[in-house]
Amino acid sequence: MPTPGELAAFFERCSWPRALTQAERSVAFEALTMRCHDAHSHVCQRDEIADSWIGVMEGFLSVQDTTLEGKLIMYTGVAPGGWVGEGSLLKPEERKYEIVATRPTVTVHLPRKTFGWLLERSIPFNHFMLSHLNERLGQFIAMVKFDRLLEPTARVARGISGLFHPVLYPNTDATLRINQEELGWLVGVSRQRVNTALTELEAAGLIRRGYGHLVVMDRQGLSRYP
Repeated sequence: MPTPGELAAFFERCSWPRALTQAERSVAFEALTMRCHDAHSHVCQRDEIADSWIGVMEGFLSVQDTTLEGKLIMYTGVAPGGWVGEGSLLKPEERKYEIVATRPTVTVHLPRKTFGWLLERSIPFNHFMLSHLNERLGQFIAMVKFDRLLEPTARVARGISGLFHPVLYPNTDATLRINQEELGWLVGVSRQRVNTALTELEAAGLIRRGYGHLVVMDRQGLSRYP
């Protein structure tokens, strides 16, 4: 489990606390809790009522669902520095998806009560949340567009680039710990096709491959590929 000092450093790196007053920041920070998750364990189950806004301090989360035929569909991934689940806090209904840690992961949780308190109290926090939701909507629209219009290598490139979104994932560094299977789930192509795509993107100088991770050399190039 990370130390309180590491939690404080993570909090300072996040974008949303900067919209708060010092008093609001103190209340929000005191309400935060950390949880550790093993690889492939559930952070949230489908059909449960959301109890917190979820940030990723370490590791990687898959926001996903499973079809009646047993096929896994990943809606998005959440890298360190990202937050997810705000939509489920804004409406008291059951989750339509599950959240799974794809590797050992540490999550940070802002309770529903504190989240609602900030919405009621802070106009700047509301502005931040509107912007955050708009970016999330744009991300999903782009995913649908890419799925219908782009060939597999371009889909992989845009999928990687999307995990470096400057608003949704502002603290993602150049090393992305994601494997070929996870990338395949994210962009809807086979693991074999992901391998081919990564080879092509590496040859183009856009990424450098490693075991269980890749290093992004040119994020803008990925977002414009081909």
